[in-house]
Amino acid sequence: MPVVSLTSDIGQQDYLIGAIKGQLLSVNLSLNIVDITHYLSSTNYPQAAYICKSAFIHFPKDSLHIILLNVFENNARRMLLCQLNDQFIVAPDNGMLTMIAAVKPDKVVEIDTSKDHTLLEITKTIAAILPKLQKTEGMVSVGRNALQIVEKYPLRPTIGANWMEGQILFIDHFENVIINISREEFEEHRKGRSFKLVFKRNEVIDTIHDNYASVQESEKLAFFNSAGYLEIAINKGNMAGLFGLQGFNERVNAHNPMVPNKWFYQTVRVFFE
Repeated sequence: MPVVSLTSDIGQQDYLIGAIKGQLLSVNLSLNIVDITHYLSSTNYPQAAYICKSAFIHFPKDSLHIILLNVFENNARRMLLCQLNDQFIVAPDNGMLTMIAAVKPDKVVEIDTSKDHTLLEITKTIAAILPKLQKTEGMVSVGRNALQIVEKYPLRPTIGANWMEGQILFIDHFENVIINISREEFEEHRKGRSFKLVFKRNEVIDTIHDNYASVQESEKLAFFNSAGYLEIAINKGNMAGLFGLQGFNERVNAHNPMVPNKWFYQTVRVFFE
C-alpha cells in the first residue's frame, strides 16, 4: 500500500495535518501521502462525497483513503474501514461510506478507537493498521465486522416523462456550478430529444458543449465535467455569483430551536422536447 490519501475538514492553518502525516510516515517511511483537500464542509456530506468519489477513482489499486470529516459528530468509539473498487477507505461512522459508494459496502470492519479521546489519538490508531492491511489477510486482521453502520445516501435527480430536476451539488473555485445529473442519466432520459436547461431568472441553455473554447467570452455554456456531472458556467465569468446560485444551505428554525435544522437545495430543471 504505497499510496495514502488524506481528506478532511481540518484546514491547514495549524499543525494537525503535518502531525498526521508524521504518524503515517512513522509506520512506513516509503508511503506516498497525497492531500485531496482539507477544506471540506463539516456538514455538507453530498459535497464531500462528490469530491472524494471523483478523486478516489483515479488512484491505483490498494490505495488507502483516510477521510476525517466531522469525526466527533457521533461518539467516536470507532472508525470504519471498507474496500471499494479495489481501494480501501477509512471514515467515521457518520454516513460518509454510503454517501461515496451509493450503497452499503459488502464488508465493513470497525477500527476500535474507544480509548482515543483526541483526533491525533484516533489517527495514530488508524496509522497502526497499515501493516495489517499489507498482509494477505487484509481487512480481516484489522477488526471485527461492523454489522450496523450509519447510512446516508446521495441525492438523486427527480425524473418526469419530459423533464428532470437536479440539485446544485458543488460550486468550484471559479464559481462554476456542478449539478447532480450524470451524463448517463441525462442521455437515458433525453432519448435523443432536444432540451432546455432552465435555472434562476429563467435563464436557458439548450446545447451541451465540449469545453470553454466552444463559446465566446462571457457566454453561458453547459458541459459534462471530468467527473461526468452536468456543469454550467460562463466563459471567463462567474456563473454562481452572477446569477445568485448557491449550493446547500442549512436553515435554522428561529421560532423553535428544538426543531432540527433542514437543508435546502437550489435546483436546475431540464425540459425535453
